Amino acid sequence: MKKLVALLLAAMMLLAMAACGNEPQPTPTPDPTPAVDNTVVDELYAAFDKSMAEQLGETPAPNGEKIGAVIISLSNQFWANMKTCYEAAAEKLGVAIDVQTGTTEGDTQSQLETLMTMADMDYSVIIVSPIDGTNLIPGIVKCNEKGIKVINLGPGVDTAALAEAGGHLDGKITVQFSDQGKIVANDMISRLPEGGEVAILQGIAGAGQSEGRTAGATAVFEAAENIDLVASVPCDWDATKAYDTTKDILTAHPNLKGIFACNDVMALAAVEALTAEGRTDVLVYGVDFTADAREALKAGTMTGTMSYSSVKYTEAALKLAIAIAQGKEYTEPIYLPLTLVTVDNVAELDNWA
Repeated sequence: MKKLVALLLAAMMLLAMAACGNEPQPTPTPDPTPAVDNTVVDELYAAFDKSMAEQLGETPAPNGEKIGAVIISLSNQFWANMKTCYEAAAEKLGVAIDVQTGTTEGDTQSQLETLMTMADMDYSVIIVSPIDGTNLIPGIVKCNEKGIKVINLGPGVDTAALAEAGGHLDGKITVQFSDQGKIVANDMISRLPEGGEVAILQGIAGAGQSEGRTAGATAVFEAAENIDLVASVPCDWDATKAYDTTKDILTAHPNLKGIFACNDVMALAAVEALTAEGRTDVLVYGVDFTADAREALKAGTMTGTMSYSSVKYTEAALKLAIAIAQGKEYTEPIYLPLTLVTVDNVAELDNWA
């Protein structure tokens, strides 16, 4: 009897184990934060750091400097991000910074008034990014007279006009704006093997970044045998003007194949105008790699945008300011490396900032 009971118990255990084995197993919960491959971003950052180290040389530690910065407009994503990056870089380096701006992107007088006020304060260095080549000249001259060092970041000051007014710059950090236009134009042409009609949406007339980008792209387009540059129109960095201009160009040139807008604000407005017309066959490029442009690239509504790291840009600018405040002189501009972000590589640049 005992042997029979033992056999029955063993059989019941086997049946129970089999039943358990047939029960559905819980599905593993996916990792909510999958690892991001930073290889490309890390390589770009390393190249940037190498270039800046070669150009800046050894820079000193902060020594109580107070740095001011005059940017263009907080209504533009690029410049709003630059303010954030300036402040983060200052905290990282251990230096004080005060970032100011005028009222709107095109208000040259308001931006000048901001600099004139800052020139009466106790800054060691002020970094200026002018709306156009001449609007900040009286403020720069005043800074010179007050003994405040002045660095030009990005959009260029008209140095001939500044010299004529009796002023000077103590340093410059920027990008080759004409190269931005050239790189975009060459990439666009590579995607138009049969050629076609293209257009440029310019920024404010006289603004260094707009003039340089336009000139660079124009030179490449005009040298290409099968490309016809049918329009190149100032839109003043304004989305509404860019939208209306895009529609006008499409009406006049329904076979348009490509648009290069000199910043992302205008490029995104061009995308909106194209969408309203039911056009998905026009390549659109911008400049600045803003957050909205990043999403448009991922969605495929934009084709490309020129970029340079604002995180690295502002950090390099502050290192330059500290060095100049402590007496180091730079006779040549500091140039940033450029990166073209496209629909092909945007997924590799999620952590680019």
